[in-house]
Amino acid sequence: MIDLQLDGGGTMKVAEGVFDRAYNEALVHQAVVAFLAGARGGTRAQKSRSDVAGGGRKPWRQKGTGNARAGSNRSPLWRGGGRAFAARPRNFAKKVNRKMYRGALRSLLSELYRRGCLHIVEELSVPEPKTKLLVGKLRDYDFDSVLIVTPEPDENIMLAANNLPGVGVLPANRLDPVNLMRFGNILASRVAVEKIQKWLA
Repeated sequence: MIDLQLDGGGTMKVAEGVFDRAYNEALVHQAVVAFLAGARGGTRAQKSRSDVAGGGRKPWRQKGTGNARAGSNRSPLWRGGGRAFAARPRNFAKKVNRKMYRGALRSLLSELYRRGCLHIVEELSVPEPKTKLLVGKLRDYDFDSVLIVTPEPDENIMLAANNLPGVGVLPANRLDPVNLMRFGNILASRVAVEKIQKWLA
């Protein structure tokens, strides 16, 4: 077990394997690439010559017209014809084992804590979904951008953060490597960190 410093004083004990890992750049890169690839829709589609309408007969006879030979008006050479190499829907997903994915998150969280970018507070909530209430909570920090990690989906904080540029909100069990790297700082409550530890331990 190791001690993590809480903003405002105090410490909390956490598992060494979650917040004290060496930074594995190759593993983090693999997890980020897989996460972004899985987010791609892969729905792009174009029509090939077999998909477009027409082409039932030869446009003109083979010889004697002075024109180039043509067998179908669906040819990619013709206006309105099909694409030569038409795009088809495809799945861009890349497989990353659960153990590797969680290892990448542990590596990232450890590096963020070492750099002083992981801020832990005793409690983090707003009584109403009002932006000014959340701004008041963040006023003590000089964040360019921050990801707020909540123990459970918190509608008040999510709605309050909607109008704040550079502020994101995620529940502890929905953390991903892309958002951990996208935001300059992570702000989490003690309970959220305990949930992250339970998930990744």
